[in-house]
Amino acid sequence: MLDEFDALSVLRFHDNKLGEAGWPVDAHNPMADGPWRWIETNHRCNSLLWDEEDKARRTDVDAAVIATSKRLIDQYNQRRNDAVEAIDELILAELAGVHPTTDARLSSETAGAMIDRLSILSLKLFHMAREARRSDAGAEHVAACSAKLQRLGVQRQDLASCLNRLLSDAQAGGAYFKVYRQFKMYNDPALNPYLYQAARNGGAAGAAS
Repeated sequence: MLDEFDALSVLRFHDNKLGEAGWPVDAHNPMADGPWRWIETNHRCNSLLWDEEDKARRTDVDAAVIATSKRLIDQYNQRRNDAVEAIDELILAELAGVHPTTDARLSSETAGAMIDRLSILSLKLFHMAREARRSDAGAEHVAACSAKLQRLGVQRQDLASCLNRLLSDAQAGGAYFKVYRQFKMYNDPALNPYLYQAARNGGAAGAAS
């Protein structure tokens, strides 16, 4: 699988999804084998997060609307991170027969984390390009966005090169990485003190009544 898996295929996948009609609300992933299912899930959650983060900054709606957005952001972020871990698990399964050399380097950033960053960069490029084409914006705005667009393109190419190097080195035994669990505590009712204290207080109130 890894022989046909590289950064360029990931970049194309990300860009194609952003140009797909109805996506990410109507998600359909024809590349469901291997890590692609989770790359799509990660990219979809990042896209939904992008829109929800914009909505959460509104000042012309009721606070309850913003609260709904904040809860959706938490849900998408949890699923996004779960997808990163799943990507790493599947890639590492493909590398299970590779034995790192004695001087192999440990990469603190995993392949899944790089793919997540590439997803976010594709979103930045997509939306910055839209800003650079705005007919209702002034010349200064268009010029600034065009310059940022160029820099974002360089940043994405640099990161793509780093991903290719990690995958190549890992296959050759010259590098390795691990699955790093995020353990998001704010979403866990057993770990978020505000959630478990509220549940405890609610239970006590229910028992008293």
